[in-house]
Amino acid sequence: MAQLYYRKAASSDVPAIIALLSDDVLGATREHIGTSLDARYAAAFAEIDADPNQFLCVVEDDTVVVGTLQLTFIRGLSHSGALRGQIESVRVASDRRGKGIGAAMFLWAIGECRARGCVIVQLTTDRTRSDAHRFYDRLGFRDTHLGYKLKL
Repeated sequence: MAQLYYRKAASSDVPAIIALLSDDVLGATREHIGTSLDARYAAAFAEIDADPNQFLCVVEDDTVVVGTLQLTFIRGLSHSGALRGQIESVRVASDRRGKGIGAAMFLWAIGECRARGCVIVQLTTDRTRSDAHRFYDRLGFRDTHLGYKLKL
């Protein structure tokens, strides 16, 4: 496997991140790729970047962005005021899938959660992503809750 480099995303990374997010069956229908960056992405990036409880990560092999994920740190009263790490929007470039990059990204993200003092790491995944479910199981995640969403 390649030597991967993990870093906080910069605004100049947003087009590459959006390209990764759109490069699958579900993302292709909900992301907006065009000749210019949709202003909503720039506004969202600015808000994420300013929030100390958010870490939008890009993963590089040499200087090429090959993956992304977003960590959100959530403080709650349950579990004695525990901090949780939420891992979302995980994507690996389609030409790099199956090479261990996703597993390496998760190990890195779990390490970041430990370093911040999280006692739980959680994620959500679409019910239709059966390959992803098997992947998460292999990483030690357990299907312990049923999630609901309400689109507004």
